[in-house]
Amino acid sequence: MKTLDLELLRSLDAIVSHESFAAAAVHLERTQSAVTQQMQRLEEQIGHPLFEKQGRQKKLTEQGQRLLTYARHLLAINDEAIRNFQQGRLEGVLRIGAPHDVADTMLPPLLTEVARSSPLLQLDIHVGRSPFLMESLKRGEIDMAISNRVDPELEGVVLRTSPTVWLCSATYLHDEAKPIPLIEADGPSIFRRLGREALDAMGVAWTPRYTSSSLIGIKAALRAGLGVTARGVEQLDAGLRVLGLNDGLPRLPDLTYHLYVRSHVVNPVTREVFEILKSRMRLLRTGAQREPSAGA
Repeated sequence: MKTLDLELLRSLDAIVSHESFAAAAVHLERTQSAVTQQMQRLEEQIGHPLFEKQGRQKKLTEQGQRLLTYARHLLAINDEAIRNFQQGRLEGVLRIGAPHDVADTMLPPLLTEVARSSPLLQLDIHVGRSPFLMESLKRGEIDMAISNRVDPELEGVVLRTSPTVWLCSATYLHDEAKPIPLIEADGPSIFRRLGREALDAMGVAWTPRYTSSSLIGIKAALRAGLGVTARGVEQLDAGLRVLGLNDGLPRLPDLTYHLYVRSHVVNPVTREVFEILKSRMRLLRTGAQREPSAGA
C-alpha cells in the first residue's frame, strides 16, 4: 500500500489555509512552481485531481476536500508526536488573561491546546475586565491576554468575532413607551459605550438603572428583571432573552476578540506557545482595522 507524503499534505493544507498557491509558497519558503509540482505528485499518489479552475482561481475538487480532512488529521498527529519528544524545553509558568465574558467560551480551547502541546507548563489564569487585563499585559504581569480591544502596539491574532445583543430576563416586560432601563458596568466598558451610542443614534430614550463592577453583578440584575444590557451573545442562557429591532431597539455591532502576547518577550516558552496556538488554531494576525478601543 502507498504511503502519503506528509510534506505534500502540509503544502496542500497551506494552499487551502492561505487561499492561493503563491501565498502558500511564501509561507512554506518555497517557489510557487515547487508547490505546484508537489500538488502534481500528490495527485499522482491518490490518482485523482485535487484542484479545478473556477474563474481565475483554483478550488478543491470533491476528492481534494476529502484528502484535506485526512491531511489535517495526519499532520496534527505528526506534529503532536514531534512536540511530545521536545517537551523538555517547554517548562515553566505561562500567565494567560481572559475577560469574564468569554472565560468559559473562548478561553477553554486555548487552554486545551496549550495543555496538549506543552503538558509540563504550569498555567496561571487571570480572569478580569478587558481594559485592566491589557494594562497587566503591557506591564508584563501576564504573558498573553484575550481582549476585544484593538491595540496596534501589541502583537496579536484574531480569535473570533462575536455578536453583541440586547439582553434581558426571560420574564422581563418590555415597554417601548418608557425609557430603556440600562444595566451597565461601571468604569471603562465597551458594551456600555456601544449600547448608549446605538440608542442615541436611533433616538431611543434610556436611563441608567443599575451599575456593577462585575459581570456577576450585571447578570444578577438582569435575572432580577431590573432592566436591559448590551452584552456579548455568549451570556445568553435559558434565563435570559434577546431584544431586537421588533422591540424598538437598535442593532449592535459585532466585536472581534484577539489573543495578544506581551511585547519584548524574554522567555522563549511564551513565544513558542504563542506560535503553537497560531498554528494549531489557524489564527490570523490582527490587522490594523478600526474597532472600538475599550472593553469590559
